[in-house]
Order: sequence, then structure tokens, then C-alpha cells
Amino acid sequence: MNNRNIFTRRTRRASQVLFLFLFLFLFRQTDYTGQDTIPYAVNIFFRWDPLAAAGVTLATRAFIDLLLPALIIVGLTLVFGRVFCGWICPLGTLLDGAGHVVKPVKSGLRPVRRLKYLILATVLVAAAFGLQLVGWVDPFAILVRGLVLAVDPLFNALTTAGFDFVYFHGPDWATAVSEPVYGVIKDVVLPYKQSYFLWPILSLALLAGVFVLELLGRRFWCRHLCPLGAMLALVSRFSIFRRRPPRACRGCQACAEKCRMGAFDDDGRLMAEECNLCLDCLEFCPKQITALGFSRPANPAPLDLNRRRLIGAGLAGLALPMLVKFDAGARDPSRQVLRPPGALAEEEFLKTCVRCGECLKVCIQNALQPVYLARGLDGVFTPRLAPRLGYCEFNCTLCGQVCPTGALRQLTLPEKHAFVIGRAVFDKNRCLPYAAATPCIVCEEHCPTPDKAIKFETAAVKGPDGREVTVKRPYVVTDLCIGCGICENVCPVAGPAAVRVFPVSPAA
Repeated sequence: MNNRNIFTRRTRRASQVLFLFLFLFLFRQTDYTGQDTIPYAVNIFFRWDPLAAAGVTLATRAFIDLLLPALIIVGLTLVFGRVFCGWICPLGTLLDGAGHVVKPVKSGLRPVRRLKYLILATVLVAAAFGLQLVGWVDPFAILVRGLVLAVDPLFNALTTAGFDFVYFHGPDWATAVSEPVYGVIKDVVLPYKQSYFLWPILSLALLAGVFVLELLGRRFWCRHLCPLGAMLALVSRFSIFRRRPPRACRGCQACAEKCRMGAFDDDGRLMAEECNLCLDCLEFCPKQITALGFSRPANPAPLDLNRRRLIGAGLAGLALPMLVKFDAGARDPSRQVLRPPGALAEEEFLKTCVRCGECLKVCIQNALQPVYLARGLDGVFTPRLAPRLGYCEFNCTLCGQVCPTGALRQLTLPEKHAFVIGRAVFDKNRCLPYAAATPCIVCEEHCPTPDKAIKFETAAVKGPDGREVTVKRPYVVTDLCIGCGICENVCPVAGPAAVRVFPVSPAA
């Protein structure tokens, strides 16, 4: 092996580590830092995702300016091929790392590399008819959402528990060492506060499934299932930077047998769209004749997409939006959800949101939670405000800053103060001043609007002992309420709060 080849493979690995570090750094920066600004483009991995850009563009019939960086990846692929998958993608890097631990087993499973093209067709056709499925299959959405909802909270809890154990039960010398270390880890690695999310196991299972598939073959997800990989594969057939020679040598199948992407067909021909320029074949070649260079886009191996299956995938993409429209869950007013501040109108929001989980992570009060079956298939993984778990901080605009598609508009602080998320309504059968003649002013005390949206009326009523008492009964001034949910959050009544925030009706 010559030094040039060693340097090239090291360069690729260095690129993978660099972009993985960048991804993790931006992931950690998607957090509250004591200020209402995030100085980094923490959503850049979604913004340069061509699959997200295509899905949102088709669903909304408009190109979102925030997604312009995706064109850079398309241009890079036109020149160098599927280099994004081999040099940049953090999920691909993690799968390469997992390959050192998870070894494939012989399963007898036939290659299903066409499946990623069928998934891509289904997702794009469904988007064209108004159903956004990108969040289910996009590698960044799967990775970030899994980290946000499950891995990061679990890591924070276990790390904190470990240091707490040393602090409370360890010897003095261990505490003297652990506390400075914990201080550094808390400032650099751990999130601002422990978060809790509904049904984290589902997002964790989707992410873990990608790694479990490594048992069926190296980079199984990338080779057979990833629709972003399929999109880049189609573009890479026109790339001008290629491996030479374009097929495995007769009598020697070293590169074909060891290729992590399985980029050679049964006849030893290179399928250019499957090559992610990992450069391993430069090492495997016993004669050192393998090289990379610029040449005209020649594809010795044809791309057989199987028209019948492709048409079937398109029909599935057409049928799914129709079925969603017949889902009563989306029409039932009692199942409507509170959206974060800055959210587009519901129909446009569902088309534009890629279910990335960035807004869930950045929410200071842990108020944003993923939607599951409350809104039908169309709303799964989208964010909703859950006031009983947390409230929308009055002086916070972070969720709009991290949204990569504009599904949540970036609001100024005055705009945020005026944005109506919902309206609060009192349940007089549960509210203490109404139901039990018991004084309670908690909701009014916490109401953040300058002119309180919750006010009182004084009434003389019979108390629990039958005597007449004077109590202050709260009521909502509808025009002043923005639906932040703090009143519902702090209500001292056990179980469902005596004051509830509901979405604003279309006629409001």
C-alpha cells in the first residue's frame, strides 16, 4: 500500500470524525444557554438535506429559502458522486463505527437495494399530494429525534446519577476528584436540564433498528433502505469523479467481496450510484491498480428499478394521503392540539414540518412534546404544547430559531408576546374558588401578560361549613390570553387542571 492511499483513507476518516463532531456540537448547542439567542446554525444538517428539501417543496408547492443549502449537496454529488454518504453523513459514520462491534450474520437474505428507491418514490409522491412522510425515513430525522427523545435524556440521567452516587456515598478523595470533572461535563456535554418526553421508546426503537440491521450486512440501511441515499444515488450516476477500473478484475474479486456498500453487481461491474467513495478498495487491491479520478459519466451496470414496483410505490404514495384525509382523528375537534408559537396554519404546518425534534429539544420548560395518535398518521412526531408538563416561556423564541423549514416562524420578542397559541378556559366544577369556596390565586399570580389575562370577581358564597364567605373567582379575559399554558401548568388541583388551554378555533 502506498503512502498516497494511506493518506486518502485517513482523509476520509478525518472528514467523518470532523462532521460527526460538528453534528454533536450543534446538537448540544440546540439548548438553552441563558440567553434567548442561538448563535450557531444548529439546524444546518437538515437545511442541506436534499430529501427534506424535496419533500417540503413538493408538499407546499414552494421552495423554502432556509433549504437552499441542500443545493450544495446536490452539486457536490454531481461532481464527486455519493461522497456525502461516505464522508459527511453522521449516521453513516456511526454505522461504520458500529461495524467494528456488530458483525453481519449469514441470513440468506437476497439484496433488496431497490427498496430504497421504492421508499423514495412513495415519500415524494405522498408529499406531492400533501402528506409529509420525510420524518419517518429521513436519516437525520431518525437520528436527531432518537437522540432528543431518548438517548440524551437517558445519558443525562445516568451520568448525573453516577456522579451523585460518588458524591453521597464515595470517600472524600473521590468526591474531590469527581466534582470538578462533573462541573466540566455539565457545562460542556450535559443538557441544560433533565427532559422528559412521551413515548421515547418509539423513537429509540426506530434509531436502534437502523443499527440492528447491521446484522444483515454492513451499511444495510444505507445500501437498501435510506431514501436520501437513493436520491443521491440517482444524482451520482451523472458524477464525473469515478473509481477506476469500473469493474473487478477477472480472477480477483477482492474489491467486490470487501466493499462495504456492495457496489459491484454479480458480474463484477461497479454500480457507480452505490459507491460512496470510502476508498477501501484502494487498500484491498493486491496489484494497486485501483485509482480515483475525473472521467465522463459512464455506467457499465444498468440501474434496474423495476417499473411495476416503482409504479406500485407511486400508487402507495398516492393512496396514503387519501387515507389520511379519511382519518376521523384529524377532523375531531376534541383531538386538536396546541402548536408551538409561530406555527403556520395547521394544514401548511403539517406539510412543512419534517418532524426533526429540534424544537422539542430547545424548549426551556420541556413543554413541547411529540404527537402520536392524537392527530392521526399525518401528525405523528409533530410538536405540541403540553401545558400540564410544561408551559411556553413568555420571553423565549428559541423554537422558531431552530426550525429548519419555517414550519415555526422565527418571531421577534414583541411578536411572540402577541402570538396566540390558544385560549384558557376554567372548569368551574374543579376550580377551588368555584367548586369548594376555597381561596386560590395561583393562576393569576403566574399569568405573564403585562395586563393580566386572568382577573377576579368577588362573590359571597357558602363555604364548606355552611357559613357565608367572600372569595375571589378567576375568569379569563379572552382578548388578553395568548395560551402560554402557565396557568394550567401551575394549577394546584390534582389530576386534570381546573383551567385548560384549548386551540383557537378557526373562527376566533
